[in-house]
Amino acid sequence: MIVKMRFLNISGPRDDIDRVCEKYLSKYEMQIENAVTELKTTENIMPFVEVNPYRDPLAKAEQFAQLLPEDGEIRADLSGSKDDMLALIRDLNHDYLGLVEDRERLKLKKEELLGKENVLKPFSALKVDVHKALQYQYMQVRFGRISLDYYRRLEKYLADSLNAIFLEAGKDKGFVYGCYIAANADIAKADNTFRALHFERIDVTDAYIGTPKEACEKLDQDIEAVQKDIDADEDKITALMKRNAAKLLGARKRLQELADNFDIRKLAARVTSEDERDEFYILCGWMSEKDVDALLAETQDDDKVSIMVEDERDQYFGDPPTKLENPKVFKPFEMFIKMYGLPAHDEMDPTMFVALTYTFIFGAMFGDLGQGFCLFAIGGILYLTKKINLAGIISIAGIFSMFFGFMFGSVFGFEDIIEARWLRPVSAMTNLPFIGQLNTVFVVAIAFGMALNILVMIFNIINSAKAHDKENMLFSTNGVAGLVFYGFLVLTVVLYMTGHKTPGNVMLVIFLGIPVLLFVFKEPLGNLVEKRHKKMEGGKVMFFVQAFFELFETMLSYFSNTISYVRIGAFAVSHAAMMEVVLMLSGASAGSTNWIIFVIGNIIVCGLEGLVVGIQVLRLEYYEMFSRFYKGTGREFKPFHKQSE
Repeated sequence: MIVKMRFLNISGPRDDIDRVCEKYLSKYEMQIENAVTELKTTENIMPFVEVNPYRDPLAKAEQFAQLLPEDGEIRADLSGSKDDMLALIRDLNHDYLGLVEDRERLKLKKEELLGKENVLKPFSALKVDVHKALQYQYMQVRFGRISLDYYRRLEKYLADSLNAIFLEAGKDKGFVYGCYIAANADIAKADNTFRALHFERIDVTDAYIGTPKEACEKLDQDIEAVQKDIDADEDKITALMKRNAAKLLGARKRLQELADNFDIRKLAARVTSEDERDEFYILCGWMSEKDVDALLAETQDDDKVSIMVEDERDQYFGDPPTKLENPKVFKPFEMFIKMYGLPAHDEMDPTMFVALTYTFIFGAMFGDLGQGFCLFAIGGILYLTKKINLAGIISIAGIFSMFFGFMFGSVFGFEDIIEARWLRPVSAMTNLPFIGQLNTVFVVAIAFGMALNILVMIFNIINSAKAHDKENMLFSTNGVAGLVFYGFLVLTVVLYMTGHKTPGNVMLVIFLGIPVLLFVFKEPLGNLVEKRHKKMEGGKVMFFVQAFFELFETMLSYFSNTISYVRIGAFAVSHAAMMEVVLMLSGASAGSTNWIIFVIGNIIVCGLEGLVVGIQVLRLEYYEMFSRFYKGTGREFKPFHKQSE
């Protein structure tokens, strides 16, 4: 059902807005509208222009809460005052920043050490004391790498003629690492030669003691020591947050409330008194009738709060938002309603209708006691644990699948375990006048569709009456005229098919001819009853041409909407036929069942056909039923705190 909404204005001294939000509005769901826009005709009205002082502390509290260990639940401590909580966040931030600064300094040091180690690692195989080699008085040492191709040329053509020694350290990805040594007198020539061979020098300083391998081992020790210091800082940060965990979580929750309440100013307005001495706030918005009564009762003795309820607000300033409130068993089906569009405040809520018709039709199209139980169990578990609305819908649909499986006598495709309490979809046949022999489930499906079409026409009449739309209520193809026409047509068909006497020509003219005239002259008749003064556009000829094609479309839609329900019977028959194929492939029909094929076949049929049936039933809901009575033009009710999330 749709919750009845009331529009209210709340006002009081400007500096009292936080108290009102915290003491009263935080208890109730209220969709707050922009007061400056809503009350634009009021003089001296201005918006609040203030920065929320709680957002930055809240962001810090959120950041610190993320640093808490996940093991175990911590109960939030809400005993502290607002000032205490702000001081806590400020002190935590001071200590945290100090530890973070030290940690970042250590990380930079670690990166520096890793860089030095990466430089030395390729030369680990050299048996050269780096510090001493770089301090030689009569010779020079150059560290670097040379591509493998140029290294081969060096060995083949230049090794004997070059007054230098190349010490190989190792190979990596097409390069040879090492160093060359030459006397001071020959170093220039050696440099030129190696430069021509594209030798890439690597800067190795004399700060390292011992061989490259020994230097790398020393760097590993230094890196490990720095990492321990980094881990220690991480532990200090975790310990800091853990010591204050309860108060921190309490501060986060309280700051969230304070920040949200302060954000109400974005939609509030402020006005000054005539003498400009006093300033007031104004809040306006929608609240459920039940909450309005509770709020009025709670604030009746508060002389700083003034509340005015405007009962006729929707007639002058706009439609109220839509809030759906249905029993828990129907709650998942609100998903289908929201997919199509929420009902307006003057429409009926179709949630219960959708829940009953969707699950009933699904069960008829997918009638199997065993597979229905699987849908019920799996869907129910997922809905209870994960709160997935679609799983809840599947679970309830599974109940109706079990019911029709019981009526059809089908258990995982077997039709010899239990007796059919009604009929077998494949074999049940009915003789009809003029048509002949037809599958019974097809006949029942069409009859069921006729009944649903009549029901949704009644819904349309109710919705039109609520919206004071007399034209649609009286003269439309889904209004009173359409109900009389289609209802009489259905009655005539039923009487003929059951062998009873059909209505005479006079009755046909009255109950079929008059509604047709009402369809044709719907617009002028609507103008007459609504007292609208509109001229006929396009002339009389164009009016009748348009009316003819619209009438033809109407008759075609009556027929197609009715025949569309044949798919209910068609899927009931196809499901039974598909399960016969599964039983045949698994050998169950021959008495020797291959249970692997049987289980896989049931899973495929249950998954694939269940999906197709679910989509087809939703199509029936939207196109054959909703299109006749439902507009879905409502806007969702969004309480302020949900809007700000």
